[in-house]
Amino acid sequence: MVELKTDKSIDAMYVTGQVVGQALTAVRKAADVGVSLLELDEVAREVLRDAGATSPFLGYRPSFAPTPFPAVICASVNDAIVHGIPTGYRLRDGDLVSIDCGAELGGWAGDSAISFTVGRARPEDVTLIETTERALAAGIGAAVVGNRIGDIAHAIGSVCRSAGYGVPDGFGGHGIGRKMHEDPGVPNEGRPGRGMPLRRGMVLAIEPMVIASGRDGYHAAPDGWTLCTNDGSRAAHAEHTVAITDTGPRVLTARETF
Repeated sequence: MVELKTDKSIDAMYVTGQVVGQALTAVRKAADVGVSLLELDEVAREVLRDAGATSPFLGYRPSFAPTPFPAVICASVNDAIVHGIPTGYRLRDGDLVSIDCGAELGGWAGDSAISFTVGRARPEDVTLIETTERALAAGIGAAVVGNRIGDIAHAIGSVCRSAGYGVPDGFGGHGIGRKMHEDPGVPNEGRPGRGMPLRRGMVLAIEPMVIASGRDGYHAAPDGWTLCTNDGSRAAHAEHTVAITDTGPRVLTARETF
């Protein structure tokens, strides 16, 4: 069942989304060579605490997970696509890092993700991240009343495939509202004009995940959470929480850019 949010509810979700954006901005600023993933998790925890928000990630345990998730961010490095568990790993020069973060505040959830490099960036990583952001922008642009879920999926997939990148099958975005994960699912590849119609008041977490090699294969790491590319190639992830309104898509997790 898809809950259509009122304008007042979307305004409340914007407040939550801004906390997520602040957490990601703080983590991005703190990330540097020698900083551990656990230290980045603590940065995000502090932002959530200061805002009076809680984390929908912490303690989350879907059916596939062997253990509850132990952190407030997912920290995925290099060949890790998504769902990386923060550890004592210290960032190295040239690492490609994807950070996913969520918040719950006032009964509403927000969810967003960024990818960036640490130290001296590889040109191919910069291009991968830029393409992932373009795919996200294309998906957001298709999130308008009268379109369908397939239009968002097609917009994202077209950007990724035209750049020669892979798209991990079975993972994509989702509805969001009172819970972090709600209906409908939002694939990262699909046929235009297909799927659920987009209506005013729907709120979606749109999140392309992109594999540099052009292959789609992935596997779960021994921790049961982290998804890694099968061929060891690098991956990037970007996400925003977006409300569908009569005047176009409204990004609820907009944040400071670098």
